Amino acid sequence: MAKPVKPHRSPARKRLRRLQLRLTAAYTLITVVGLTCLSWLVIRTDDRARQDAEYDEMRRRASVAASLVYYEDDRIRLDGLGDDEATAGTPQILVLEGRPGGDPVTVFRGRTAQFAVPAGEIRAVTRSAMDEEGPARAEARDRSGEPVRLLAVPFYHDATDAVAGAAVAVGDPERGAAEHRSLVLSLVVGAGALTALAAVTGHVLSGRSMRPAWQALEQQERLLADAAHELRTPVAVMRGSVEVAAGAPGGLDAHLPRIRRAADRMADVVENLLARGRLEAAVDVVRAQPLRLDQLVEEVCTELPGDGPRPTLRLAESVVEADAALVRVAVRNLLDNAVRHGRAADAPDLAGLLVTVRGPEVWVADRGPGVDPDRLPELMERFSSPGGGTGIGLSLVRRIAEVHRGTLTVRARPGGGAEFVLRLAPDRSRPGRRRGGGPALTIRS
Repeated sequence: MAKPVKPHRSPARKRLRRLQLRLTAAYTLITVVGLTCLSWLVIRTDDRARQDAEYDEMRRRASVAASLVYYEDDRIRLDGLGDDEATAGTPQILVLEGRPGGDPVTVFRGRTAQFAVPAGEIRAVTRSAMDEEGPARAEARDRSGEPVRLLAVPFYHDATDAVAGAAVAVGDPERGAAEHRSLVLSLVVGAGALTALAAVTGHVLSGRSMRPAWQALEQQERLLADAAHELRTPVAVMRGSVEVAAGAPGGLDAHLPRIRRAADRMADVVENLLARGRLEAAVDVVRAQPLRLDQLVEEVCTELPGDGPRPTLRLAESVVEADAALVRVAVRNLLDNAVRHGRAADAPDLAGLLVTVRGPEVWVADRGPGVDPDRLPELMERFSSPGGGTGIGLSLVRRIAEVHRGTLTVRARPGGGAEFVLRLAPDRSRPGRRRGGGPALTIRS
């Protein structure tokens, strides 16, 4: 079984797609950088706030402990420390008294001994507080290698007002770390979700901003496809006729009618393509002016090729507000469709072709095989017309009807065939009139 052929993507579409991806990546990158900076600032601020809160609690407990130390008869009294809540729990409180010519000596330990901090670290921060006569901070590690914080507050001798020692608070750096890690996790998850949302939003917004470029590219591709599809046949006919005429005994004269018909067909194709390009570009689409619709239809009918029977005309005087160039293209395409597909096998060209103008409506009726209502949407699509046609003509007629606030309707013709009705300006004051039997089907975009 043959593998399905993937549709070819034009370089212009690839460039537009890459541009959209670059815009999405740029939008996402800006969002990532912004969220990263904001998250770093929040995390750092929270960490500093947590550290400051821990030091404030350590300073409060150490200050309370230092205030409870007093001297009586030149002896240090610690009887108030044991019962105070400041010396219980964490941070742990130690009281060290200075000795002349020696290291400070620990004279009190709080009931909670959470950290086994080396004595040298405790004595060092105590000496710093005594030398500076103010609070002193230090970072240390306990005997198991875990980090701890030290803060010492000096106390004074009651008789001499000299610095006699210091109360040391031992704090835990991990205190509040669970809440900090929860905040970090929340920021990471939230930033990831916002980044994904920003990527999707950026992709959608970049797609919407590039929608005019996509539409312009699609219009250009449709126009080129129409041109290639429509011009292929008349060009092939002209080329074949010229090649045959070059070697034929009769010369070029015998083939001039065929070449002329191919040239006329090519001129119609070019006019159709220009009209389609004008409608697709949506620039100055409809230049509506008072128009004698019956005279325009009669003029288009006289331009039909061939010397055989002419179509039957029933033209009532009608004036509409419409674009003459676009209406001419629409009427000619309806007639061309009826001539090519709307005649019986045993009938000459244009036999049974009836063209009617009634108010803002143009009726084109033929005696062909008729139209299956189920296949009507397919008939109106480009390159999908049965019977060898391209479908471009009828799709263009429908588009011209839409820009004139009208409709294109088709139904079965009594006695066989089909009737196409082009309404340019729907009359909202009264319901539209319908003839004969068979349901009518209206195509709108």
